[in-house]
Amino acid sequence: LSTDEALEVTINSAELSGIITDDGGADITARGFCWAKDAEPTISDGKIAAGTGTGKFEGTLEDLEPNTRYHVRAFAENMVGIAYGNDITFVTNMAPPAVTTADISNIAAETATCGGTVIYDGGAAITVRGICWSEDPLPDTGDPHTTESPGSGTFTSSMASLKPATVYYVRAYVKNESWTAYGDQMTFRTKLSDIEGNLYNTVLIGTQLWMAENLRTTKLNDNGQIQNITDDALWVATTNYAYCWYDNDPSFKSTYGALYNWFTAASGKLCPTGWHVPTDDELNTMEISLGMSADQAGVWGWRGTDHGLKMKNQTGWDEDGNGTNSSGLSALPGGYRFGADGRFFWEKTITYWWSSTEHDAERGWYRQLHSSSDQVYRASTSKKGGKYIRCVKD
Repeated sequence: LSTDEALEVTINSAELSGIITDDGGADITARGFCWAKDAEPTISDGKIAAGTGTGKFEGTLEDLEPNTRYHVRAFAENMVGIAYGNDITFVTNMAPPAVTTADISNIAAETATCGGTVIYDGGAAITVRGICWSEDPLPDTGDPHTTESPGSGTFTSSMASLKPATVYYVRAYVKNESWTAYGDQMTFRTKLSDIEGNLYNTVLIGTQLWMAENLRTTKLNDNGQIQNITDDALWVATTNYAYCWYDNDPSFKSTYGALYNWFTAASGKLCPTGWHVPTDDELNTMEISLGMSADQAGVWGWRGTDHGLKMKNQTGWDEDGNGTNSSGLSALPGGYRFGADGRFFWEKTITYWWSSTEHDAERGWYRQLHSSSDQVYRASTSKKGGKYIRCVKD
């Protein structure tokens, strides 16, 4: 008998054939193929049966390892004994490697960190691994990517030259000699940076991109100074640019941001470049995107329903708050500074946001959220009041 060359070799299988031309004078009671990684395999190694009798016969080897050399011999048995055909060899194909994508971390305005873990090499050495990213889904190695040292296991990569406040898609990738494979897709949005390097999360509401945190810069975007006024009387007297922290306590900076008078809000130079303090109409547009009717949006006083349009963060409000933060704005009860006497009021209960729109010579438009109300308040007040700022993208 003889063993033919293997055909249709895949990652884990091969088609085999052989032929028996002489039965030795007795019936062939068993025939088939035996295989092993070592030469001259016998039926004590792996084997498959392929019927009885003389002539041509075939079989399929399965569950093989990728990128592995195997030895195969046909065998036949009669009442006298077992005979083997010639030893042939073949190498299974390489399999695709497999990699998982790590969570995104260290997100900044232009940089972020990702990585992955090679969980299978496909039966061959890993030659390249890294991450790729794009503003479009399913990035590949034709997009910006990193190239890390070869090998299996976990690796970390850094993304650079990203656009601020932009959504990116990221996948880890890995290559062996024959394949490129990708991990699951991860998504993140870079942060926004102000003139001082403070970083802010952002959120898309309708077609508007908003800061999801209150502004906390102490400088204008042209690097001009904003005066930090702590004295109550001086705060009320000034019509220049001014800011403060709630209760004049700088520890509130990271939580609530800065309180600004309206003159600063309307300066046109407060927000990061490419962003601005919203007009009253732009605040209306946001509210309508979150479910308020157009008729309600222009009303003075409390308007809208459904827990303040769900703009509030449930944690931190007095009376357990009244919002779910489904909008992603993450409003927090930072209080305000009263324009009439410069005192601070209602931290943990209320928050205000300035608009850049003037009502008259003395007043500017604002929005208020209160822990006791499930609506949003629209009104105007003294330009000397201290309120928070949420910038919107130009």
